[in-house]
Amino acid sequence: MSGADHTVLEGAEVDTPARGTRGEHLMQQELGTECRAQRFYAHQMCRVLHPAMIEFIDRMELLFIGTAAADGSCDVSLRAGPPGFIHVFSPDLLGYPEYRGNGVMASLGNIVENPHIGLFMADFADDLIGLHVNGTARIVADDELRRTQPDLPLERVRDRAAERWVLVQVDEAYIHCRKHIPQMVSVPRDRDWGTDDQRRKGGDYFGVAADRTGHP
Repeated sequence: MSGADHTVLEGAEVDTPARGTRGEHLMQQELGTECRAQRFYAHQMCRVLHPAMIEFIDRMELLFIGTAAADGSCDVSLRAGPPGFIHVFSPDLLGYPEYRGNGVMASLGNIVENPHIGLFMADFADDLIGLHVNGTARIVADDELRRTQPDLPLERVRDRAAERWVLVQVDEAYIHCRKHIPQMVSVPRDRDWGTDDQRRKGGDYFGVAADRTGHP
């Protein structure tokens, strides 16, 4: 890498990461976007989380996660919780809790094979801005993490307890512009965290089970 801009954040270096992948460069050349891309790399991409990014993450209630198995098979999933459920341990390390779900373990299974992960968060209500965080992930049991992180907040949601955490070592973080982020309105809602009741979970919304079993 050459010409990296850098500043210092609480003892951690914040600079522009490697200038994208080979595939990015090929498409930039083909489509004539090299100047725009280089400007974005220089002005917006960080190797660790900027203080404003940490504040942004602390108020997020939704987290989209992208993972891939060793053979390249992809999965995108959603995690949700009250503000603060995504925990920033340091400018280069964040984590999110994993709760009891459908038992498939698609995201965790991918991480076991391939630790690369992409995270996306967006403020759909006020600022209409998104944040990408890419890095490498590892899985840690909740009790193990709490032994090394005694200040980790206790679960604030009734009937829900983290079984494990996904810790993400940050490789790069950058803004997602607002021009295509829809504005939404947050409304109060009682959520059935931790329920196994099929109706409360959404039941057979798409009718797949009914088609396969012959029972509605």
